[in-house]
Amino acid sequence: MASFPPTVNEKLIARPRTVGELLAPTSPFDKKCGRENWTVAFAPDGSYFAWSQGHRVVKLVPWAQCLSNFLLPGTKNVANSVSTRLARQNSDGGQKNKPCEHIIDCGDIVWSLAFGSSVPEKQSRCVNIEWHRFKFGQDQLLLATGLNNGRIKIWDAYTGKLLLNLMDHTEVVRDLTFAPDGSLILVSVSRDKTLRVWDLKDDGNMMKVLRGHQNWVYGCAFSPDSSVLCSVGASKAVVAAILVFLWDMDKYSMIRKLEGHHNDVVACEFSPDGALLATASYDTRVYVWDPHIGVILMEFGHLFPPPTPIFAGGANDRWVRSVSFSHDGLHIASLADDKMVRFWRIDEEYPVQVAPLNNGLCCTFSTDGSVLAAGTQDGSVFFWATPRQVSSLQHLCRMAIRRVMPTGQVKNLPIPSKVVQFLCYQI
Repeated sequence: MASFPPTVNEKLIARPRTVGELLAPTSPFDKKCGRENWTVAFAPDGSYFAWSQGHRVVKLVPWAQCLSNFLLPGTKNVANSVSTRLARQNSDGGQKNKPCEHIIDCGDIVWSLAFGSSVPEKQSRCVNIEWHRFKFGQDQLLLATGLNNGRIKIWDAYTGKLLLNLMDHTEVVRDLTFAPDGSLILVSVSRDKTLRVWDLKDDGNMMKVLRGHQNWVYGCAFSPDSSVLCSVGASKAVVAAILVFLWDMDKYSMIRKLEGHHNDVVACEFSPDGALLATASYDTRVYVWDPHIGVILMEFGHLFPPPTPIFAGGANDRWVRSVSFSHDGLHIASLADDKMVRFWRIDEEYPVQVAPLNNGLCCTFSTDGSVLAAGTQDGSVFFWATPRQVSSLQHLCRMAIRRVMPTGQVKNLPIPSKVVQFLCYQI
């Protein structure tokens, strides 16, 4: 396992270029509590960006419009390509599905957001089934919002209309994720210690309740092929707590538990090829795992020297709040309580770029990976251009292989051991 501490002087590291910001409206009588931006999200097709402004309000804006307003050099073609693609996809329906700005009052504090599309992001695993209550089109785009009262509300992203109101959780819905195969299967996690699986193509029917966490569940993420789900949470035990669970989403059974963090694990995300899993914890660390065998491959520390398990398990002012994998499979972004956003490469021991951010809560890469968005406690969002690098042919081949081949199969290939180690992200 590679242990990557922060640099001695991060002021010497390059800063990412600031792209822009979306500031939440404020008034002199606003309460600070309830303004938090716990979640930000990009639509799978790059058409929309959504964030919680606080005080029950979610705002959806066309991402191409944001880029145009930011006047980001070098990405004008990206915005144009998004607009062109959407116009071509929706030419039959006229202006029906043209991205428009929406402000949605969700009725309670919003803790989680997720976009779901009926168009598969990757090769689809779902089968064609009969539509029920809603006759969605082939380019349906939904927005799910998880609320403080345990409800989940499903909205039409194009119109801003409420479609479904899912009521079964008894506590805060802390995170939401859609299966990327276009099946419109939604998974929610909650402080009630459960995960719930919903089928939005079947009128929002709740298919399964997954139990195993002994405390709050903070986050969840699907693997790129939708076959595996990772869930992370808090634990009553501090030292050597098991806080990361992997689930088989075909059988709805637990595959394994990943042990290593010493404090609450609050965020997780798979790499684009599904070969790696990143988890962020209040123990000041981001771990990168091989989820197929449950081994920690890399550690990105946010406190140097690394804290002892007892110190890591308490308040240490370096809690890592969020982690996100870039689409290139090479870069990871992390956000911590030390007022820094860091960009890491999976093969380097120090951050490649660092940006200051006060009171950050969440972060995620844009669909094409060119921008990182981060939400803050006052309901605002800040954007940075991400490190850009042409991926090597070796890495592109590795990602292509790992999309279809788990670690066990790679290790059985009749190839040199060094190549096996490279394909398994061990060198």
